[in-house]
Amino acid sequence: MNTSLITFSNSPVLYPIEVPELFPFGTYLVVETQKGLELAKVVKEKYENEKTLVADENENTEEIKFVKVATTKEIEAEKENLKIEQNIKEKTREIANKLSLEMKISGVKLTLDKSKASIYFTSENRVDFRELVKELASTFKTRIELRQIGSRDETRLMGGFGICGKECCCKQFLSDFEHVSVKMAKNQNLSINPTKISGICGRLLCCLEYENEHYAETNKLMPKVGSQVETPSGLGKVVYNDLLKRIVQVKIGDENSFEIKNFDLSEIKQNNKDKK
Repeated sequence: MNTSLITFSNSPVLYPIEVPELFPFGTYLVVETQKGLELAKVVKEKYENEKTLVADENENTEEIKFVKVATTKEIEAEKENLKIEQNIKEKTREIANKLSLEMKISGVKLTLDKSKASIYFTSENRVDFRELVKELASTFKTRIELRQIGSRDETRLMGGFGICGKECCCKQFLSDFEHVSVKMAKNQNLSINPTKISGICGRLLCCLEYENEHYAETNKLMPKVGSQVETPSGLGKVVYNDLLKRIVQVKIGDENSFEIKNFDLSEIKQNNKDKK
């Protein structure tokens, strides 16, 4: 057996799957997942466990089985399902409002054979959706499953643009959500203002993690702000560190007469105890 990488519509997550033969990029396959039969697209013909953005196998990634190569009819059926999913989404919102349920409908995924509809929602409280499921099952004549998700997963489903002006990373290419902490923002000398370091999901920006290792390691080399260091221009007090350029901004002189100069880290002499 060979292993290829596939992805599902509306998701950047890549999944390895065993296939009887290697299929070219862009080939649509019918696969079996926990939800049922779904359509997936080959994004890499041969996968050899190299470092890439693949769903983490250590986090109980669901098993996906190859069924067959999709026919034109099945590809058209998937397009038709997109219209039905939108209809289900609108109807679910309508019924939820009628039943006064405090829930936000984020997305709907219908299996290829229309035997099951998975409805994703967010809510701050516990929701009794039994009556909602009954009405939906009666209306659409299919099995209904409601899944509560978090704010990050909601953003991945619905999409949007971050403060950088680009499409959200979770929608565009992230396969897994890494742990992000306020300490990462501090490592990068960023403002700890929540509105500046949070994404549209309301959680800390995923991109804080991307270069955190570089910033953390560079921080250890830089002198502490406020410490005294020796420079080519004499003794001075550190007022700012540029971690990307490894430039140290130093105040030379006293309170009555001083100037601010920039020095490369290699030009600075500091006491070991004054290193970060």
